[in-house]
Amino acid sequence: MTVIGNRIRMTQAAHIKARLAEQYGQALDVAGRQLHAFPAPAELRRITGFPGLTEVKIERLHALADAALEGRLDAARLREQPAEFALTDLKELPGIGPFSAELILIRGAGHPDVFPMAEPRVHKAMAAAYGLAPCAAADTTRLAKIADAWRP
Repeated sequence: MTVIGNRIRMTQAAHIKARLAEQYGQALDVAGRQLHAFPAPAELRRITGFPGLTEVKIERLHALADAALEGRLDAARLREQPAEFALTDLKELPGIGPFSAELILIRGAGHPDVFPMAEPRVHKAMAAAYGLAPCAAADTTRLAKIADAWRP
């Protein structure tokens, strides 16, 4: 969603993602409803044009599909690495910046020990939960020290 949603409203990105899934994704029966998974990497590689996707976004989706096919996005591989190495590797992919790399590592790969340095909503929530001044949300070093207590 990070590549698709770049520079457009999230509702638009969600609609494009749903259409991609319907057209190129595998159909699944879930609780009596037919749903479509996001296209597998080999299917993404076949897309040469799609309404709502710029040429740059398609190129980036192709690059991500290639990375997945090469094993660079393998969840187990990403979890095995120290988080800073995995994040560096992810940020080398086209269209993947700090926020997206953290999202992939935390949510996509399920890495158990990553403090999201690029997620200001988490920072604001932490500041509020710990009774800190709102300006403390910008002090990621301080927040990361607090988060150290949460380590597995």
